[in-house]
Amino acid sequence: MAGAANLDVTQRKRLDRFIAPFRVKPGAKVVLSRDFDPAFKAGVKKKEGVALLAEGVRLLSEYQARLAAQDTWGVLVVLQALDAAGKDGTIRHVMSGVNPQGVSVHSFKVPSAEELDHDFLWRYATHLPERGQIGIFNRSHYEEVIVVRVHPELLAREKLPPHADVWQQRYRAINEWEHYLVENGIRVVKLFLNVSREEQRQRFLDRIDRPEKNWKFSLADVQERAHWDDYQRAFSEMLTHTSTDWAPWYVIPADRKWFAHLAAGAVIVHALAEIDPQYPKPAADAAQLAAARAQLEAEAPA
Repeated sequence: MAGAANLDVTQRKRLDRFIAPFRVKPGAKVVLSRDFDPAFKAGVKKKEGVALLAEGVRLLSEYQARLAAQDTWGVLVVLQALDAAGKDGTIRHVMSGVNPQGVSVHSFKVPSAEELDHDFLWRYATHLPERGQIGIFNRSHYEEVIVVRVHPELLAREKLPPHADVWQQRYRAINEWEHYLVENGIRVVKLFLNVSREEQRQRFLDRIDRPEKNWKFSLADVQERAHWDDYQRAFSEMLTHTSTDWAPWYVIPADRKWFAHLAAGAVIVHALAEIDPQYPKPAADAAQLAAARAQLEAEAPA
């Protein structure tokens, strides 16, 4: 029903308060380990959180139907995290009630030779959501200032001309690109799933110990843990320089999977509530609809 997903003033204020601790204030200098607790759960108990997530999924489904019908805005959800932080599970749980035709998910792997021959944003631009769609980047353009920064040897493959400070230039390019997207009707929702080192270790062990999860485990995942401090610094810099008024970052506590799903869903619902898409007005007026109904009813079999 049109308008069924609208949040009243009290609900909006409650949602605003809930997601506020996750938002990276534009201009703030972030130190990830100091400013955000991966185990934070906002005083919510798991049973309550599961019920709240179900309500969030329902709201998201209704908003997505209206987003598709209005065909004016698109929504790009950017998911960044270290391995085992729960990106796939977040997508599966939060988007469980959404029409699959209205959602696309893209996972970006190692760049191909063709992609390396273009600017660093080119391959991401080709997968942006259409109007009326929700697109999810499972890893994104931010890999270019995270993985490439932790492993600078990857930068050599991009065959760039000399730069005084490639990272500052990329932060600026990303901010300007996202500003362009928002001005052209693509809302950018950025979620960083913040998992602790100990929780990541436990999840890796779980993948080793459970045969049905062995396929998820890679020796490279353990090797990357040796760069933990480098990744924390790179993420802190990313959050500091690319959380903007038009596309702020939200740091989602990810040590408890159920709370990560709840928090991520709340941020996405909040973004859709701000867009507040509406069903278009019908092409026919009430009298024409009544006449059409009468004609169809007259055609009923005896």
